[in-house]
Amino acid sequence: MADMSKFFRLQVISPDRIFYDGDVEMVELRTSEGEMGVLKGHIPLTAILVPGVLKIKEDGEQKIAALHDGFVEIFQDHMTILAESCEWPEEIDLHRAEESKARAEKRLSSGDANINIARAELSLRKSLIRIQLARK
Repeated sequence: MADMSKFFRLQVISPDRIFYDGDVEMVELRTSEGEMGVLKGHIPLTAILVPGVLKIKEDGEQKIAALHDGFVEIFQDHMTILAESCEWPEEIDLHRAEESKARAEKRLSSGDANINIARAELSLRKSLIRIQLARK
């Protein structure tokens, strides 16, 4: 039986669903300030999320998901992630992600002065995360 004293509540909410709601041992995610690991008893914190891999450790097992932008609010006994979108690896359409990657790379290499570079780079980053997780 797991030691419940080290668990805390995690909720991951996206516009279309409650992606995750449960007790976890640890959460790893990427913020605008870098990678972050969270355990029970963490100091209260609010941070901006950037596209990356969300790692959830629950009862010795690790779950991973693609997390795309949002905010995280951390307290000592619970954590809430408000995400633009979040996907389990089995929900990712690999072919669609590869097409998105190719489009973003084409825009970035076009040399067109009218291209929004930041938006194209963000699209590329999201595609690479989806591809990475879909292939695992």
